[in-house]
Amino acid sequence: MSQTRLLSFAMNNLIAKLKQLYAHFFDLLSYFQSPFLLLVRLYWGWQLIISGWGKLHHLDKVTDFFTSLSLPMPAQTAMAISCLEFFGGIFLAIGLLSRLTALVLTINMLMAYITADREALFSIFSDPDKFYAAAPYTFLIASLLILIFGPGRIAVDSLLGIPTSSERDGATK
Repeated sequence: MSQTRLLSFAMNNLIAKLKQLYAHFFDLLSYFQSPFLLLVRLYWGWQLIISGWGKLHHLDKVTDFFTSLSLPMPAQTAMAISCLEFFGGIFLAIGLLSRLTALVLTINMLMAYITADREALFSIFSDPDKFYAAAPYTFLIASLLILIFGPGRIAVDSLLGIPTSSERDGATK
């Protein structure tokens, strides 16, 4: 009976230590959340700025492409999407109105899949590589990351007092 108690004590002690190590590891890891989100915002924000800038300087080509997709008001849509990508990229990069910007960009990328990459969208389960290779994919993932997790603490939103997800959750990192 004493061996059973000793073994039970040892197992409980081991489990308690593992829980403590687990908690410390993820506390340490959480310090990287804001820098990671900053890198996501800076990189993909810059990519959106470049994409939007390119579209703004070639509106005739963008309008022709939108016309080929039978989008309504292709010239106005081209201007709107170009501005959205350019200014949305700036807002995303600096972390201004981050979640609202990410929401609009997410909708934009979903619409890009539906209108311009429909085949890739419908192959999400049958041929995932085609879905991942489509142009909107990485922009969509970056937008979803910021929409879901917020911009992190290193953002203009934080300076303006707009709560980030970590502040809302009561985290102190």
